[in-house]
Amino acid sequence: MSSEASGENPLDREIASALDGIDLQALGRTEAEDSPGARTGKRGGGDQLMPGTVAGISGDDVIVELGPRMQGVCALTEFENEPKIGESHRFMLRGREDDLWILSLRGAKELEAWEQLEVGSHTKARVTGQNQGGLTLKIGSHEAFMPTSHVSTDRDLDVSSLLGQTVVCEVLEIDRGRNRVLLSRRRIEERERLEALSAAVGALEPGTKVKGKVTRIEPFGAFVNIGNGVEGLVHVSQISRQRIEKVDEVLKVGQDVDAIVLELKDGGKRIALGMKQLEPDPWDEVPHQLHVDGQVTGKVTRIADYGAFVEVLPGIEGLLHVSQVSTERIQNLGRVLTIGQELAVRVTSVDTGSRRISLSRLDPRGAVIGSEDAVETETIQKAMKDSSTGSIGTNLGDLFKKALDKK
Repeated sequence: MSSEASGENPLDREIASALDGIDLQALGRTEAEDSPGARTGKRGGGDQLMPGTVAGISGDDVIVELGPRMQGVCALTEFENEPKIGESHRFMLRGREDDLWILSLRGAKELEAWEQLEVGSHTKARVTGQNQGGLTLKIGSHEAFMPTSHVSTDRDLDVSSLLGQTVVCEVLEIDRGRNRVLLSRRRIEERERLEALSAAVGALEPGTKVKGKVTRIEPFGAFVNIGNGVEGLVHVSQISRQRIEKVDEVLKVGQDVDAIVLELKDGGKRIALGMKQLEPDPWDEVPHQLHVDGQVTGKVTRIADYGAFVEVLPGIEGLLHVSQVSTERIQNLGRVLTIGQELAVRVTSVDTGSRRISLSRLDPRGAVIGSEDAVETETIQKAMKDSSTGSIGTNLGDLFKKALDKK
């Protein structure tokens, strides 16, 4: 039967394991505290709280009126600021010397803090020791315990490095009758991390430029840490203006990158980043380098049933429709063209607004560019041009006859 089905709380199970063989009530107990006098409270006071009014200052002591014919003395160092006559405070009765009660303002504050503790509240505690299950701490004069799993979100942390430090913790469990207090520092760190994450995400919006470090690479893209535990995904299509086949050939884990926020989804839980948007836009050069009916050499990057995509400029692809590949009907384009093949193509249209370029492997007269038919056509066109200027150097009849005979 599972712990959920049996009604067992996972936290209770974790704490029970950490406390196995540990007597919380004995933690930090000194011989003096175990003495009969300590147990019976013969020193007087018994850690009682009593209101008092500052009556004066004598050297390093503050004289306090506790009531009719009842005075006490408290060390001046226990006050954050030098007290003024007439100020009222609550003091802890620590004992009695002659006719004066020994008072503690700091102890009263600690006791008040102890009395106000409840599950979920935050408190400061000093780390006093370490054992097999976790850390021992003190909240004022009261003992507390922190299981190792609740010390930090950092699993590589050397727990002993916290010895002697005062840390902020969340109360997991409190039982004053058994003097049992369980604390968690990890809960505080988790809350701080979530708050930092929320603040960091709140400062982001589409268009924000960020710097980050690649943390993980997948076939579909790269995850980038942009600070405060915030991660975004750069999809493979958003890495570069040029087509990327394998992400790990362009990016490496640990690499520093610049990116731009494209989209925030699910309240910032998913962040889409882009890198190619920070590169110069190659389409800015298209009107200057590509012209309708102009010929260029390109490389086949993709093949589909309806045609092939040809990169004619770095980062710029055009569509070579299947009907524009050959003078013959093509059933399977993959048998005619291959990825990476270089082709001479003619630009038939350029639409910079829609970012579309149409290509043809046929010249204006329908011959495949670079074929013998195309060469003969070029020769005839040149001869006709020469004849129009009155400088015939070629027998047009012979040329036409030659072209027809080859067909």
